[in-house]
Amino acid sequence: MSGLDTSLQDTAAPEGVCYGCGSSNPHGLHIKSFWHEDGVHVMAEHTPDAMYCGWPDLVYGGLIAMLVDCHSNWTAMAYHYRMEHRDVASLPRINCVTGNLGIKFIKPTPMGVPLTLRAKVEGEVGRKSRVICEVYAGDVLTAIGDSVFVRVDAAQLADSARVTPK
Repeated sequence: MSGLDTSLQDTAAPEGVCYGCGSSNPHGLHIKSFWHEDGVHVMAEHTPDAMYCGWPDLVYGGLIAMLVDCHSNWTAMAYHYRMEHRDVASLPRINCVTGNLGIKFIKPTPMGVPLTLRAKVEGEVGRKSRVICEVYAGDVLTAIGDSVFVRVDAAQLADSARVTPK
């Protein structure tokens, strides 16, 4: 995919616990995203386990949505780092969250085939960035994500997420 040996996730957030892309989640999928050699796309590969079957021999659509969500979020963050001329390992860490997740299912996605995710920011990199993510099963385009990711301050996000007991 690229000359990088270490994924964006392992470089920027080795302590990450997200089920989809967290490097430290012992039960997670451990999605790994890398800059493509073209310098435009961020790539990932994932082969779904049989337990993520939807219809017989087809990948569950919710898994495809999770792959697109995690990979697209890392694409947005990678673009932010690049726009600021910063290494992904530099501090303070850049964080984004999903503002809108859109998935268009083009064709059924077969089980047992490695999936390739190919994403890029469409338009300006800003507080809100639009990411287009294509999902391929082999050479066949099976889904397209068209989503918006919002750059956030992690401490403020954590404070706003705290629930006060009644």
